[in-house]
Amino acid sequence: MSPKRAIVILNHGSGRQDGEQAEATIRNAFARHGVTAKFIYIDKRNDPANAAREALSAGDGLIAVAGGDGTISGVSSAMVGQDRPLGIIPQGTFNYFARSMGIPEDLEKAVDLIATGQSRPIHVATINGETFLNNASIGAYPAILKTREGIYRRWGRSRIAAYWSVIKALIGFRTTLKLTIAVDGKVSTLHTPLVFAVNNAFQLDQMGLDGQDCIARGDMVLLVAPDTYRFGLLRHAVALAIGTAKPHTDYEMLCGSEIEIRMKQRKRYVARDGEVAVMAGPYRLSRATSPIHIFVPDAAKENVR
Repeated sequence: MSPKRAIVILNHGSGRQDGEQAEATIRNAFARHGVTAKFIYIDKRNDPANAAREALSAGDGLIAVAGGDGTISGVSSAMVGQDRPLGIIPQGTFNYFARSMGIPEDLEKAVDLIATGQSRPIHVATINGETFLNNASIGAYPAILKTREGIYRRWGRSRIAAYWSVIKALIGFRTTLKLTIAVDGKVSTLHTPLVFAVNNAFQLDQMGLDGQDCIARGDMVLLVAPDTYRFGLLRHAVALAIGTAKPHTDYEMLCGSEIEIRMKQRKRYVARDGEVAVMAGPYRLSRATSPIHIFVPDAAKENVR
């Protein structure tokens, strides 16, 4: 691999920094290492997975992605099983994946890491074969994300806007799902407005939740919200957001390596790392058979993310 060229997959719509300004910052940061940056843009005609395949076919060079968790997840889906490491330049609102790996949120420092760092294999999870890095969910959370995009368009991207979207979406949310959930073969029937699968111990810690030991064993955590009226759901969501949620009160936690979720509805909105799309059930969650390779700081080479 030539250290003289970098192929950067860039989502101009991610983050709070202007896209052209971010591009210039990234280009100049690579140039300080003697690396020329070429950009592949994500837009309505080129989604993250297609952009990643384009980067892989472009020949030798570092490959990096600049965007939020959803963009990084989409690019990663095409990098699973590849021997090419991927550099992460965080450009999102929360940047859970980058933060879990100790990757700097400062663009220039993130580029420094890619240009000088070492890579580590990272195991990712899938839902019906589609990759996710942090979380996947059905029910209320996809509704929150759809509300959030409207708020972002009007007020801009910020964590305050993200939290407001939770309140606005849940006040009007009325859907309860009747689910049959099998976790490593153990079957239960539950009524809930939300199931939330997590593959990132750092995100659990940020939410004040247990389950890091489950992730460390190579399993996933499935959080199931209690079946309650809409203001009760809002109360549980606030408890999760501020880190005061209690097990058996604000959520039930299941842990396993193979999870299947069935319901009567043939199709539902599913959120993966902040991106929402319609997906047909049943929904099967498991760890991907091959890892992706990510440039990380030395301190993050062995940590559970």
